[in-house]
Amino acid sequence: MKSVLVVYQSRGGHTARIARRIGETVVAEGNQADVMDVIEADREGVDWDKYDLVIVGAPVLYGTYTKHFMHFVTKYKAQLDAKPHSFFNVSVVARTPFKATPEGNRYMQKFLQKSPWTPRDVKCIAGKVDYPNWSWLDTKMIQMIMKMTKGPTDPTTVIDYTDWEDVKSYARYCLTLA
Repeated sequence: MKSVLVVYQSRGGHTARIARRIGETVVAEGNQADVMDVIEADREGVDWDKYDLVIVGAPVLYGTYTKHFMHFVTKYKAQLDAKPHSFFNVSVVARTPFKATPEGNRYMQKFLQKSPWTPRDVKCIAGKVDYPNWSWLDTKMIQMIMKMTKGPTDPTTVIDYTDWEDVKSYARYCLTLA
């Protein structure tokens, strides 16, 4: 039995939902999983020796990752590097096949170039358009981006592009890293 830490940063809750599904899949496969937000993990502390594998996830927001997330991977780079690990990002641009690959996802490439932590394994997961639950500014900004990328712009649109079976497959794949 493997012990897995799934640590994530989420803004609107979708990345948290993906992290929980990964944790649920790890447990369904007969292992143990703890799922924690990066702020909780940083403030409460992590017993890194307890884990055989670490899965880290974050959303892409306007082409960037949050300060909390970047602080976490900077502060815990050595602990992450010491364990088998994988990093996943969540973005709506990953709704297209090429941009769902690490090579085709410019936000993953940007992370790999600028982050002090270089994950050995990476995954891009398509996110969710949820205009009704976004602020006015977020809605306008995302609509502008969607117009440029031929995505949905109707302010009543809610589309979950996440392939949930692929998320479960990713969790099972991650178990092979430990």
